[in-house]
Amino acid sequence: MALDKSEVEKIAQLARLHISEADADEVANRITDILALIDQMQSIDTESVEPMAHPLDAVQRLRVDEITESDHRDEFQTLAPETQDGLYLVPKVIE
Repeated sequence: MALDKSEVEKIAQLARLHISEADADEVANRITDILALIDQMQSIDTESVEPMAHPLDAVQRLRVDEITESDHRDEFQTLAPETQDGLYLVPKVIE
């Protein structure tokens, strides 16, 4: 699919981009090259290729899930003006 200068100007206007008259032909050629590359990539048979999440066989190392801090909720709630059932009570700000 080849784009011409008028189509590039229309796309630029819709995208609110300013492309000068001198650059319009260059942009049209570049977009045409990109679309040709996409067509070439879509024509490749990929039926026998398995989808993969990562091109390398990388394994993510995970740390051990262990507790590193103790629970200080009761201590912090003694500092709060009002609490109820383990929750902080605050004044209503939206009616």
